[in-house]
Amino acid sequence: MTRDVRIHPLVSPWGRFGLYSFYIDAPEPAIVDTGIASSPAEGMAPALAALGRDIADVRWILLTHGHIDHVGGAHALWELTGRRAQVVIHRADAPFLRSRRAHVDEYLNGRNRYLNDPGGEAKQIAATRAVISGEMEPTVLIEGGETLSLGGGVTVSVHSIPGHTAGSVAYVVDGQNSVFVGDAVQVHGAANGFPGFEDPDAYRASLRYLRDEIRPRTMYFGHPYRRADGVPYGVELDAEQARAALRESLDIETRVGAASHECLCAGLHHTDSVYSPFAPVAAELGYTGDPTLEPSPFFTTLHGYRTRFEQNPHEHKEFHTHG
Repeated sequence: MTRDVRIHPLVSPWGRFGLYSFYIDAPEPAIVDTGIASSPAEGMAPALAALGRDIADVRWILLTHGHIDHVGGAHALWELTGRRAQVVIHRADAPFLRSRRAHVDEYLNGRNRYLNDPGGEAKQIAATRAVISGEMEPTVLIEGGETLSLGGGVTVSVHSIPGHTAGSVAYVVDGQNSVFVGDAVQVHGAANGFPGFEDPDAYRASLRYLRDEIRPRTMYFGHPYRRADGVPYGVELDAEQARAALRESLDIETRVGAASHECLCAGLHHTDSVYSPFAPVAAELGYTGDPTLEPSPFFTTLHGYRTRFEQNPHEHKEFHTHG
């Protein structure tokens, strides 16, 4: 049986966001998510030294998904382990680890269609150079269903929870049901105050899976996601808080889905609004955040609903709420 292991949050400041990685203090130690290029040397190494641990001893680098603030420090961390750590990521998000350009293309094909920033591509290229420590091939590709052994009877099971990205996964420390979800549970969003997910159907299904099948005893967030009143949950949630966060995430997805459905059925109209062409959605939800601030979850999410609508228009003659 898996013995209980200690888990330590490791924080890396970056702009408006607090980036969090987590150290699993197993015989073969693991770090979940890696922040940005500077995070391993400037944040993780001294934090681990204060715990009496050496970053060079880390043997597993577990990536919950491929976004820049989660994989940016992967190459640097791998180097600090003497290239001995196993670097683990879902097959669908592996391109973001292999290539800086993949992040730029994601931006151009998605939210920049609405931001219309002529300098957006250059800014993204500069950001990937500054924030991603290096391009690399993962050593372990996962799809969900795998079990990873961290030695001494400690095992971590992998669960596919797409929605935020296609390759989002949850890592579960077996036996103690500690669950690392990265950014796959958005509640009301982080600094931008809006939940961000690429595929609303997958996101909803993954929230239900976490709620009904995984049922975390402790759930770890990649950022301090916020309640409806704007107060953050923090990044280490007990079982009751985890249930509340999953319930709230499903509730806000239902509201966003209903508002986007009405907007899409009425036809998209471009205006001078910063929320264009989804201004009716912002108005319906009372969203007053700035959607032009990167990473712009407002446009990422609404583009996801638009994509689903355009792919399956016949399914939207009637709208059924989903809880």
